[in-house]
Amino acid sequence: MTRGIAILGIFVADLAFRANRQPVMGETLMGSGFKMGPGGKGSNQAVAAARAGGSVSFISRLGKDAFGDIAIATWKAEGIAPHVAIAPDEPTGAAYIFVSDETGENAIIVVPGAAGGLSATDVDAARGAIEAAKVFVTQLEQPIAAARRGLEIARAAGVVTVFNPAPAAPVPDDLYALCDWVIPNQTEAAALTGLPVDTEDQARKAGDALLAKGARNALITLGARGALLHNAQGSVLIPSFSAGKVVETAGAGDAFVGAFATALAEGMDPAAAARFGCAAAGISVTRPGTAPAMPTRQEIETLLG
Repeated sequence: MTRGIAILGIFVADLAFRANRQPVMGETLMGSGFKMGPGGKGSNQAVAAARAGGSVSFISRLGKDAFGDIAIATWKAEGIAPHVAIAPDEPTGAAYIFVSDETGENAIIVVPGAAGGLSATDVDAARGAIEAAKVFVTQLEQPIAAARRGLEIARAAGVVTVFNPAPAAPVPDDLYALCDWVIPNQTEAAALTGLPVDTEDQARKAGDALLAKGARNALITLGARGALLHNAQGSVLIPSFSAGKVVETAGAGDAFVGAFATALAEGMDPAAAARFGCAAAGISVTRPGTAPAMPTRQEIETLLG
């Protein structure tokens, strides 16, 4: 079966703690809430893409443990086809997520676990899923050698490539030439280009720098301001959507990337696809959690009007 979107990334179990602030070293605070659920950028994006209407394959590596069982159950429930190696002697990854009661903003520590060992060989084993896709997506929570191999396979097969350079890390310039789309947030864009990205004009300059490195298109997400779609033909700010009170922002970027990938796979033009992604992100921040917060196709279309 041909799948519309192939995503390479990691799964982690999200352990989310809510409080009015983070403790300082040596301090213990009473929190206001705790929740465990499925997470990891790649897996979150796969859930977002599937709920947005995409047909999704997910490439990763898991341990053989309770957190790995959560991953398998999550993908089965969402109709995602896994291409996953099992490492029986390594743990499945986990993430500590602090969520502010006051703002919904977050701070995160990710331990990839078994997925930290994802290799080019693992990606080669899933070559068929990548080559059968219309859009391939990867990030930087797994080793960059694996991301590169996925981008190389996709590019050779004529598959549209989407690179979400998150979390921010040094990226060899020659990687950008494999990317049809580079989608950083403003913090990541600043780290990748060495330029400030505090205003729309600064985001355009950062977009120019990403194009100069070889990317065909830059799509810089700017939080509540929306997303800047920037390429050699022009530059347009796609406004954000407000869907209610902001509860938690942790999954917003993944909601955007997953929904954008689905829209591209369906043949939407880039501006419409970015608008579709902004609507998905706008809904996701009104709910707690990451993968559980991803909206359905109907919810996105209702917000779009």
